[in-house]
Amino acid sequence: MSIREQIADKLIAVGGFWSYDEKSVRQNLSDEQLIEATLEKLDLDEIDLLFQLFPAKKIKEVWQRTMVVQGDYYHSLNRFYAWYYFNIRYPDRYLKAMLTRHLSKLIA
Repeated sequence: MSIREQIADKLIAVGGFWSYDEKSVRQNLSDEQLIEATLEKLDLDEIDLLFQLFPAKKIKEVWQRTMVVQGDYYHSLNRFYAWYYFNIRYPDRYLKAMLTRHLSKLIA
């Protein structure tokens, strides 16, 4: 079984895509959806597998685009990811700057 299939199976098992047909999820799950759902719903073991499957740069881009911009909703989780997986020295400062940048783009 491939790493991608292992992660997808785990996501389906924890109800990550409860409102979708399982077969459809397996066939149509994009890389971005897999990364985002794994970061949101799974544990460190599966996230470590994600880093074996994709380059850290790609995972970080998805994380920034989907989770960091949600502000307080994922704040503690984002602090951990920033520090542990992306080696960001000052996670709180970084997250605030990224959120401010995102909000500025929305206003402009």
